[in-house]
Amino acid sequence: MPTLNLTLESREGRKPIAFTVANLIIAGWAGRNKEVMEHHIRELEALGVARPAVTPTYYRVAAARLSTADLVEDAGTAGSGEAEALLLAKDGKLYVGVGSDHTDRKVETYGVTVSKQVCDKPVADTVWPFDEVAGHWDDLILRSYAVIDGARVLYQEGPISSLLAPQDLISGWAADGKLPDGTAMFGGTMPAIGGVRPASRFEGELDDPVLGRKIAFGYDVKTLPIAG
Repeated sequence: MPTLNLTLESREGRKPIAFTVANLIIAGWAGRNKEVMEHHIRELEALGVARPAVTPTYYRVAAARLSTADLVEDAGTAGSGEAEALLLAKDGKLYVGVGSDHTDRKVETYGVTVSKQVCDKPVADTVWPFDEVAGHWDDLILRSYAVIDGARVLYQEGPISSLLAPQDLISGWAADGKLPDGTAMFGGTMPAIGGVRPASRFEGELDDPVLGRKIAFGYDVKTLPIAG
C-alpha cells in the first residue's frame, strides 16, 4: 500500500503526517445541485460518455494511483483534470485535501470505471483537519486552472455547496456512515468553464475564505505516443 507524506495544516500550526492508502474511491455524479449535475452529465454526454444509471456512483481505483507527484504521463492526448475535494480517514479522524480526478476521456466513452483506473490522481501535499472546516464547509471554494495552447485559463470555479456534503457522500458508501481508516475519497467535481478539454498543465485549489487559507497543487501533463 502506498504511503503519502503530507503536511497537516491546522490552527495549531504545521506538522508532518503520513497517510497509508488502503482504498481509493472516486465519487462521481455527486452534485447536490441537480441542475449543475445535469449540466456536467450533458457535458460528458457530448464527449460520448454514457449517462450514469445511479447517482452518486462510487468507483474503486487502485490505491497506487494516488500521488503527490507534479507530473502525469498520459497515453495520447485525451486526458484531462478535474479539481475535487479529497477526504482522508486516519486513526478515526477525518482530514480534507484537494486533488485531481485526472481521467482519459476517450476511454471514458466505453468504460468509466476503466478510465478512472488508467490515470494517476495527483493531490496536494497539504491537508486540514476536517473538524476545522465542518462548520463552514459550504463556504469553501473549489477552483482550477489549465494551461491550454500556452495560456493559463480559469477552468473551474464554484462553491463546494454545489456538491454533496461529506456525511451524505460517506453514508452513500459506508452503511455505518464512517469512512474506514486508510480510505481516500474524492468528493465530486463541477462543470468545466468552456467545456472539458486537455491541457499541458493543470492546477487546482481549495480556498477557505472563512479561515483565510488555501491548499493548492499543480502538475504537468506529459503525452506518451500510442504505438498502434
